[in-house]
Amino acid sequence: MEVKTSLLDNMIGVGDMVLLEPLTEDSFLENLKKRFDHNEIYTYIGSVVISLNPYRSLPIYTPDKVEEYRNRNFYELSPHIYALADEAYRSLRDQDKDQCILITGESGAGKTEASKLVMSYVAAVCGKGQEVNKVKEQLLQSNPVLEAFGNAKTVRNDNSSRFGKYMDIEFDFKGDPLGGVISNYLLEKSRVVKQPRGERNFHIFYQLLSGASDDTLKKLKLERDFSKYNYLSLDSATVSGLDDAANFRTVRNAMQIVGFMEDEMQSVLELVAAVLKLGNIEFKPESRCNGMDESRIKDKNDLKEMCELLGIEQSVLERAFSYRTVEAKMEKVSTTLNVAQAYYARDALAKNLYSRLFSWLVTRINESIKAQAKTRHKVMGVLDIYGFEIFEDNSFEQFIINYCNEKLQQIFIELTLREEQEEYIREGIEWTNIEYFNNAVICGLIENNQNGILAMLDEECLRPGTVTDETFLDKLNTICADHQHFESRLSKNSKFLNDHSLPHNCFRIQHYAGKVLYRVEGFVDKNNDLLYRDLSQAMYKANHSLIKQLFPEGNPVKVNLKRPPTAGFQIKASVGTLMSNLQTKNPNYIRCIKPNDKKASHIFNESLVCHQARYLGLMENVRVRRAGYAFRQAYEPCLERYKMLCKNTWPHWKGPARQGVEVLMTNLQVPAEEYSYGRSKIFIRNPRTLFFLEEKRKQCLEDLATLIQKIYRGWKCRSHFLLLKKSQIVVASWYRRYAQQKKYQKIKHSTTVVQSYTRGWQARKLLRELKYQKKCEEAVTTIAAFWHGTQVRREYRKFFRANAGKKIYNFTIQRIMQKYFLGLKSKLPSMSPIDKTWPARPYSFLDGVHAELRRIFHLWRCKKYRSQFTEEKKAVYEEKLEASELFKDKKALYPSSVRQPFKGDYLEISKNPKYQKLSSAVDEKILLADVVNKINRANGKGSPRLFLLTKKNVVLADQKTGQLKANVPLTDLASVSTSSQTDGFFALKLKEGSASAIKGDFLLSSDHLIEMITKLHRISSMAADREKLNIDILDEFLVQFKQDKVCVKFIQGSPKNGNSVSCKRKNNRLLEVSVPASS
Repeated sequence: MEVKTSLLDNMIGVGDMVLLEPLTEDSFLENLKKRFDHNEIYTYIGSVVISLNPYRSLPIYTPDKVEEYRNRNFYELSPHIYALADEAYRSLRDQDKDQCILITGESGAGKTEASKLVMSYVAAVCGKGQEVNKVKEQLLQSNPVLEAFGNAKTVRNDNSSRFGKYMDIEFDFKGDPLGGVISNYLLEKSRVVKQPRGERNFHIFYQLLSGASDDTLKKLKLERDFSKYNYLSLDSATVSGLDDAANFRTVRNAMQIVGFMEDEMQSVLELVAAVLKLGNIEFKPESRCNGMDESRIKDKNDLKEMCELLGIEQSVLERAFSYRTVEAKMEKVSTTLNVAQAYYARDALAKNLYSRLFSWLVTRINESIKAQAKTRHKVMGVLDIYGFEIFEDNSFEQFIINYCNEKLQQIFIELTLREEQEEYIREGIEWTNIEYFNNAVICGLIENNQNGILAMLDEECLRPGTVTDETFLDKLNTICADHQHFESRLSKNSKFLNDHSLPHNCFRIQHYAGKVLYRVEGFVDKNNDLLYRDLSQAMYKANHSLIKQLFPEGNPVKVNLKRPPTAGFQIKASVGTLMSNLQTKNPNYIRCIKPNDKKASHIFNESLVCHQARYLGLMENVRVRRAGYAFRQAYEPCLERYKMLCKNTWPHWKGPARQGVEVLMTNLQVPAEEYSYGRSKIFIRNPRTLFFLEEKRKQCLEDLATLIQKIYRGWKCRSHFLLLKKSQIVVASWYRRYAQQKKYQKIKHSTTVVQSYTRGWQARKLLRELKYQKKCEEAVTTIAAFWHGTQVRREYRKFFRANAGKKIYNFTIQRIMQKYFLGLKSKLPSMSPIDKTWPARPYSFLDGVHAELRRIFHLWRCKKYRSQFTEEKKAVYEEKLEASELFKDKKALYPSSVRQPFKGDYLEISKNPKYQKLSSAVDEKILLADVVNKINRANGKGSPRLFLLTKKNVVLADQKTGQLKANVPLTDLASVSTSSQTDGFFALKLKEGSASAIKGDFLLSSDHLIEMITKLHRISSMAADREKLNIDILDEFLVQFKQDKVCVKFIQGSPKNGNSVSCKRKNNRLLEVSVPASS
């Protein structure tokens, strides 16, 4: 059975501020702090949720928590944002009431996270299915996209929303999401061009530079270094805990899920890059002949790259930054822009480009997530907007934000009172008029169409003549001076009085949250929000499809000479639309508070929380809720909770729940003025009455617990006694059985022992008789055998004595040989031919046999080893053997060549396209191909040549071109000369009178000398029609160079010459080769 709990159970502090007693600002803050210290970050004010930002992760948002709050009464469990989300969702689904959730609070209070939690809860509890899951995923993934483009790091919050967002989520009749519509308000576009100290620009700029691939950045003409861009502040470019590169990948994935095409994402990134490039454009003054100053662009590289990104002619945009065209009816006047005006035009273009891009993103997301069905939808709206802002320096942006919050406070009070009144009427309770502060007078001061501040600001912006912020302030002093919520340095009433507590160029408004001082500097420019028509037309001329959509007013065909609406007018209209939308829905409120300015957990700054509580109007809210009845509860749960306080209702009440509650309240003698009976609920006026009931319930529960313990202990003792009695009977019966079994086993064992002893005696007696009989038979047999042996030995003794020695000798020798061969079999060495081991001989007379067997075994295993060779391997070994015969102990280079296999074709002539022509010129099979150095007689230096050997010829060719240099038939070779050192020099000596001997002998150097000479000698020895080639190994020999003979002398080099072989010409008749000493 499911156990129902209540908001009042195990309560830390007071879960609902309406029940706080006494109600003061100090007790209000103390209750919030007490709950915050125990990780209770949510507290109710009736149906309003107060959310304190814990600045850390808490385990209260798990799937189990979602299931815990699903389909539960609002006051059934401890305060949680899930309870409000569930109440709103069930009211929408079951009662067909459109809902709105209003989330307010200052920057860093956790508004964005609260909106995410609401959306994730609704996504978790609504229906399932492929199409429903797709819609839920798109709705949730729209958040990372809008956060990247609309959020920024501020001094108060690392992920501060710099725009207001209102999302209408549409549901079908089953409560499954169909789609949504997003509206954005008050984007802080001034942040694009300038950020306060310690703050950053919008996240997307840093994410793009950190997370985009090198190829993407190259296409966008960007660099990763933040310092390259004037629009990016450097003091807070990197934020701990924010991974811009990972977030960029998340944003791209979210855009794909929402439905952005690849070309659309590329276009968006191109516009972001263009904004960065735009900030790098700088201007310099240039004087004209008429004395007027005009601006010129310093470095046009960034302008050029921006124009390439957007497909704009550079000259068109350059002119738009230098000139401004004003059209009036049929006239056009072109004026030059000075440097200040050019920078204003640049920044205005950047702000408009980014803000219009953001609006396009919202529109594009709406196209993807909008509901497809045409039927009527149920709607849940979620509003995440700036909280009330009071800074040291407040400007036009704070004025607009605070105006919006005034409107939200106005609708909050109206809807809260209306909800209270509707519930009283629904329950049949007499409505008591509640006194409260109505901030409609402040809203009127700002938005009145005749003499409101926004109307006067628009009027000042539109009037001809010189318009400045000072003239605007003068107008306010004239018209609003008598207003009780307006103050300025010069207020006009019956007399002119100077208020010296106000700075110059400032005015102060008494908002519902407190007084705010506004500096009028920039009010007129920010309200105008002008973008020169030349820039709009330049943007429209771009070949970039998205740019044309963002600047439709630049179309020369549709020129509109009307002045565009001011920022104040647009904001007033959008706020009015928002208020009208909220009026049609059932409101649910989340008031977000940040406990400290350090973004640290476990720190509760009372003064800061008090300040936020005041301007959020939380105490006012509590008073409104408590003005009538502080607590109300349906009859069934009320009776279920307090029925133990009256004997008539305990433990079960048979009649209607209302009658049971009436009996209960009468029996407890609660004063009649402290409560009233509604149709379905009981209303309790004072929290003291509720706490009186709770205290009585606590005492009664303690008495009931004592009674239950007494009854339980008696039942437990009786049960224990009966169990012991039953156990004693069972134990006794089992023991008697056990005793009889033991007695029987003992008698049985004794009988068995006696029987075993008797059988043993009989068996032993029989065994003795059988043993005696066997011994007698064996004795007879032995005596007979000995007797027959004696008779036979007597008969054959004369024959045995004649041949015994020879037979014993032969037998002994046979046994020794048998033992020798068996021992040799087990001790044979390995099958490797180079294994020299052999078992020692056991007897000296076996010397000959031992040696012969060793020789035979070695020959046999050599034969076995040779039988494994392939023909190719056999040829290699034959070459190696021939090289050994030629060079072993004759040339010092030989030992190092033994380990090197003879590869032959080192150049892979047939596979190398470079030598394809040379390969086709040599008809025969190439046996060896390598690079050698041909030694020049003149300087002793070598020239690289290709050395090719076939069965009939030696071919020398150029290494680079493959051109044939010499083709010497092997029949023309007389001999080959080489040294005994470790060098690779050798001379091919030609026969005198042969055709190849005209140019003389060849002196060559090679790293594979041993292999080359061995193959030459082997080919000449295999040919029957040629003489065997002579190999001369001398440290001094003669080489014929054309007509002259040159002596080649090999000497040992000194250590200072290093380890390389060098050849030097000493004179016309001597080449000296210095060979390093072998180690």
